[in-house]
Amino acid sequence: MDTDRRTRLTPDERRAQLVALGVEHLADHPLDSLTIEELSAQAGVSRALLFHYFGSKQGLHTEVVRTARDSMLHATEPIPELPPRERLHDTLERIVTFVRDHSGTFYSLVRGVASGDTEVRAVVEEARAEQAERIIAVFLELGAADVPLLRIGLRSWIAFAEDVLVASAIGTDLPSESIVDFLERSADGVVAAVPR
Repeated sequence: MDTDRRTRLTPDERRAQLVALGVEHLADHPLDSLTIEELSAQAGVSRALLFHYFGSKQGLHTEVVRTARDSMLHATEPIPELPPRERLHDTLERIVTFVRDHSGTFYSLVRGVASGDTEVRAVVEEARAEQAERIIAVFLELGAADVPLLRIGLRSWIAFAEDVLVASAIGTDLPSESIVDFLERSADGVVAAVPR
């Protein structure tokens, strides 16, 4: 690892390395425990270099959370060629798989950064908005009316789904298919509750 640390990297490669180390940290530790000092020591670079790339601890945290968020969104991106019902099921399966494979990161995104600074919260909220739009698109294709209560209900369902995933997919042996089925039926229930 020492030789890797001393390897001459381009500025973009070095920045990507630092962000990757931060995301690795997020998998096992709360975001607030990620410090410039710890990351600079782990990467074998000066504190000044981290300040150069990120400006502050807040800037580092924002970039780490943004990268983790983008990884989650990419891993759970719907397959547009699938019919809407199959697309919903497939997307939920991949979300459950992501949570089980990256439980620490998911937990940190939905719980650990909830009390963080406003920039970090905004990054997490962008992920929630993106996931909500994906779910809304499915139900609009299935014929639901595009009314405010549908959007409010499914946006709120995202927060519900996060709680379900934390409680059921992290540290349990509950079958993934049972979690997917519950999430799918609960989303259907939200849509059914919207007045036509």
